[in-house]
Amino acid sequence: MTAATKLIDAIADQADYLKTVRRDIHAHPELSFEETRTADLVAGLLTEWGIPVHRGMGKTGVVGIVKNGNSSRAVGLRADMDALPIHEANHFAHASRHPGKMHACGHDGHTTMLLGAAQYLAKHRDFDGTVYLIFQPAEEHGGGAREMMRDGLFKRFPMEAVFGLHNMPGIAAGTIALSPGAVLASNNEFKLTIHGKGGHAAMPHLAIDPIPVAGQIMQAFQTIITRNKKPLETAVISVTMLNAGSTPNVIPDSCEMQGTVRAYSAETLDLIERRMREIAEQTGAVFGATVSFEFRRNYPATINHAAETEFAREVLRGMLPAERIVTQTPIMAAEDFAFMLEAVPGCYAFIGNGDGDHRLPGHGEGPCLVHNASYDFNDALLPLGASFLVELAAQWLRREGRPAA
Repeated sequence: MTAATKLIDAIADQADYLKTVRRDIHAHPELSFEETRTADLVAGLLTEWGIPVHRGMGKTGVVGIVKNGNSSRAVGLRADMDALPIHEANHFAHASRHPGKMHACGHDGHTTMLLGAAQYLAKHRDFDGTVYLIFQPAEEHGGGAREMMRDGLFKRFPMEAVFGLHNMPGIAAGTIALSPGAVLASNNEFKLTIHGKGGHAAMPHLAIDPIPVAGQIMQAFQTIITRNKKPLETAVISVTMLNAGSTPNVIPDSCEMQGTVRAYSAETLDLIERRMREIAEQTGAVFGATVSFEFRRNYPATINHAAETEFAREVLRGMLPAERIVTQTPIMAAEDFAFMLEAVPGCYAFIGNGDGDHRLPGHGEGPCLVHNASYDFNDALLPLGASFLVELAAQWLRREGRPAA
């Protein structure tokens, strides 16, 4: 952190403790909806600090309640807890103890930053209202935010706004990026099966080969991006799986294609889905094949609300020098915090994780990027992230505004 960075002293003094907690979580990664140990750790610490806890929301989610005064106003802070099905390449002391599971996206750090904020808020209740601490499962796979909401998150714990924070490799440590509008894309998957007619590879005229049909469809999909979509609208279609055949001299009966679609607006996504279906089905018909097409919408785009984003930026102006508050360029990754922002106003910000110089001896040879086997969260961020979360909640409850519904 730079000399001009204003941290909360009591949180800065807890830096070593927060590092220990983060590394403990990193060493014991749990996949989506399996975060029982992590939830136990979170609930145990919150209880130790005198914070009432509600468990089981979204299966393994935890909600802590920090209340002071008589106001009905409330604000939410959210962190995700799950790990990824990746075999960790690092060999330092806190590397994953569970083969095939790894905190490769920094959710161990996100959880710890919110725990740091919770500990401070429990001891220094200099606000009037309620702070809901949302420890969410299954961000990576399963839409844990949506599942917590289906279990009544915002009905049982009504709040005026909700804020989240994600680490971002490649942005300098000590920097926080945020911007209004779309910051992350929607996450969607497609699967199509081309049904042809198998036969001898030496007599293709007697068969209906699904493989060249797949090639035509794959190329035609990209014309949706270049010729159907508005040029200023951003979207991606990526074919990532193509499966057909098992023998060199046999034309297969069918070919399966899968992939992902990313977009920022529902209108663009509607267009893409419609055109993909038309291209797949009609291209198949041209070659005498039939095509079954499936399209699944997983997470919507993450769209920050303008007023809440400006509020978060104003909070940061009291904590960081101007050059450390930057605009977040939208990226095509997805995040299920999007579901919460569809229901409640809020902002999703990004805290710089640096370029990997923080990693200890024994880290893997790969880059320190999220979803990479050589990744590790930068512990130097913990006091800043926790301080930012505290200031967001406390300053929100001190400002004038309408109470929660």
